Amino acid sequence: MQSEPIRIGTRGSPLALIQARETRSRLMKALGLDEDAFEIVVITTTGDRIRDRPLSEIGGKGLFTKEIEEALFDHRIDLAVHSAKDMPTVLPDGLGLTAFLPREDVRDAFIGRAAKTLEDLPEGAVVGSSSLRRAALVRSLRPDVEVIQFRGNVETRLKKLEDGVADATLLAYSGLRRMGLSEVVTSLLDPNDFVPAVAQGAICIESRLDDDRTLERVSLINDAETETRVRAERAFLHVLDGSCRTPIAGHARLDAGQMHLDALIVKPDGTLVHRTDRNGSASDGEALGRDAGAELKALAGPDFFTP
Repeated sequence: MQSEPIRIGTRGSPLALIQARETRSRLMKALGLDEDAFEIVVITTTGDRIRDRPLSEIGGKGLFTKEIEEALFDHRIDLAVHSAKDMPTVLPDGLGLTAFLPREDVRDAFIGRAAKTLEDLPEGAVVGSSSLRRAALVRSLRPDVEVIQFRGNVETRLKKLEDGVADATLLAYSGLRRMGLSEVVTSLLDPNDFVPAVAQGAICIESRLDDDRTLERVSLINDAETETRVRAERAFLHVLDGSCRTPIAGHARLDAGQMHLDALIVKPDGTLVHRTDRNGSASDGEALGRDAGAELKALAGPDFFTP
């Protein structure tokens, strides 16, 4: 009989809580447990507290994971649920990404007031984004528009758009779908032209690598295809030492055991793009990712990401 609840750590944003509840629902079904066998533990991270500066200026992706990982180490939670694209490529010793939920739509969504698509924005329009990747790709495709910093959770960014702070914004379609907000989207960007962030649309579970009981439990809800795709993309990112300071995009697709990986880096001002792709066996996904990363790193040179 279960005596203590299974504690699931998460950030407190509406989207993060939706993802934690989805994880709980999948574990309930896999383990045959009721909802009261679980406890969702909300943890405020540094990234949640500091909202007035770009992430690249205050430490990057780890700002959304540090306090949650401390709770794992302190045994205050048994597992953590994250948006996989928020995860640094190097995790603390003793922790690992131990399961992935089925991946959502990877595309970026365009939400426009002045136009329904990025292509139709008038010259001089203002686009708000908190993502260096999205900002750089917008500048590359539309150098005639202005891109401004747009931090905050999904609702905050949509409110800024409604208030006229910008003419358009871009958000992950996966998050909007999970929140039931698909209707705000005015168009979707083709992932072949506007390559998504590494691991966009994927939810991952992080846990202690020595916690055999939790490892066994989360393995029951792991989606193997999502894991294969995300690990290949993260291997690509790792070679480039990717962080919130570097506009990097990577998207792996699977078809009949074969992987196609699109990989891209772009200067923050959008003036230079390097792109490559790889095709091979899905079982070699991480090797394909590392190889693509090595090619782009060599092409870019050490000064690529300097302003």
